[in-house]
Amino acid sequence: MSIDVNNESGTEVDERAILDIARYALTRMRIHPLSELSVILVDADAMEQLHVQWMDLPGPTDVMSFPMDELRPPSKDSDEPPQGLLGDIVLCPEVAAKQAAEAPTRHSMDEELQLLTVHGVLHLLGYDHEEPGEKAEMFGLQSAIVDGWRAERGLPGPSPAPTVS
Repeated sequence: MSIDVNNESGTEVDERAILDIARYALTRMRIHPLSELSVILVDADAMEQLHVQWMDLPGPTDVMSFPMDELRPPSKDSDEPPQGLLGDIVLCPEVAAKQAAEAPTRHSMDEELQLLTVHGVLHLLGYDHEEPGEKAEMFGLQSAIVDGWRAERGLPGPSPAPTVS
């Protein structure tokens, strides 16, 4: 799997963990190993510009996803995973740090970025959380992926509670 992580935010983050959890999520979702993904970390000003431009919403946000080939996970009956360009995930460490500090679970910025990376991957794969049923499915899958990744690495406790809305 080709995954590029480009930190343009000016904030020190655990890029290896972002790369690793993105790879884990794509493998768990049965995406072809030759698929490509880009993860970009930006500062709050750059994220705000993207948020206004693409969502027509003010202020910076935590994560945005820009799909390319609109890949979807294969059905349970299919042996053939899809291959292609997944697209871009844009993360904002400044927003992630604020959310992590305000969350009931009080976790680190890096843990929040890991959660947001999985959230972005799921958006690229067509998952959404506009409707209650969609939200339950997406957030349940997100927690299962983050918890599985953390368990495989011997990290304590469950994943942080979703802070994205």
